[in-house]
Amino acid sequence: MNDDLTPVVVAARRTPIGNADGALRRYAADELAAPVLRAVLDDAGLDSVDDVVLGNVFGPGGNPARMAALRAGLGEGVPGMTVDRQCASGLAAIVLAAAMIRAGEGRAYLAGGVESASTAPIRAWRPDSPGEPPRPYARAPFAPAEIGDPDMGPAADLVAAEAGISRERQDAFAARSHARAVAAVRDGRFAAELVPIGGVEQDERPRAGFTVERLARFRPAFTPGGTATAANSCGINDGAAAVLVVSETLRRRLGLPGLRLTASATSAVDPNRLGLGAVPAMKTVLGRTPDVVEFNEAFAGQTLACLDAAGIDEHTVSPDGGAIALGHPWGASGAVLVVRLFATLVRVRGAGHGLSALSAGGGVGVAAMWETVR
Repeated sequence: MNDDLTPVVVAARRTPIGNADGALRRYAADELAAPVLRAVLDDAGLDSVDDVVLGNVFGPGGNPARMAALRAGLGEGVPGMTVDRQCASGLAAIVLAAAMIRAGEGRAYLAGGVESASTAPIRAWRPDSPGEPPRPYARAPFAPAEIGDPDMGPAADLVAAEAGISRERQDAFAARSHARAVAAVRDGRFAAELVPIGGVEQDERPRAGFTVERLARFRPAFTPGGTATAANSCGINDGAAAVLVVSETLRRRLGLPGLRLTASATSAVDPNRLGLGAVPAMKTVLGRTPDVVEFNEAFAGQTLACLDAAGIDEHTVSPDGGAIALGHPWGASGAVLVVRLFATLVRVRGAGHGLSALSAGGGVGVAAMWETVR
């Protein structure tokens, strides 16, 4: 193994996750990302990086990574690159930064993702004819209509139904996610990873008292007779997360523990079953049973279908709660997974192996396996 070409995460931070139009509603994407980039760099005691790679889905365009790098004071010579692989963008950005280290292009990269659903532009297609008004749209197409391009909720209902995931099991999973997140907040387990923004110091979404009995009262949110509800699904959220990826040689020079990337994969499936996008990628990277799994909980049924298909025990997932409780800031969520793995495996346990994975619009998925190094 060439230490100059071996990527390792040595620092990891995130903002609190806010609800759309909630606590972080006044902050644009670059304003969320910049203080996180600065905090990660300061944690590692490093002065500069070769590039900043950030995932973003619904932002204003114009390369938010470059905007955030400049706002963070990283210097005019740090270029910035923005990645869009839909909900998997944040993890894809980290994997891309690791690939650039493996290719010998650089030795240090800030990578992660950011989303400000609250400030994202209102989008519209140009009018069909002169003089007609623009045609607003909620999201870009994920796949050609003739192939099938369902919205996330109905697709999650389909995946859960085909996998035989009951409503009761979904509600139990969601209740456990909230209970774990509430306990983590109470015990201060997020404190070391959070970068306060404008006085906001903790995640906005976790709810105490979300019992299985309470969740059972919610009606189907997307499909008549479906099993996905507002309570066993993620929210629409704002937030940013970033890590510092360096070569093993530089890690040793800095004297920092970290997470070494041991395997990564990107996959794709039928867009009509987009929630299963991560399954082939997980099967590719799972050479051993991970100690901790961080899988993005977009919908409880979809998450459970993926875990079952990959042979992963649902109880190993998101030990401090996942996106159902914490929220799903699209472009940042994949990076949040790595921040959480870093917190659990490096800061708390000091050893172990972890998996980060998520599915995304269009039927794609990204997965990465990690091991601690000291």
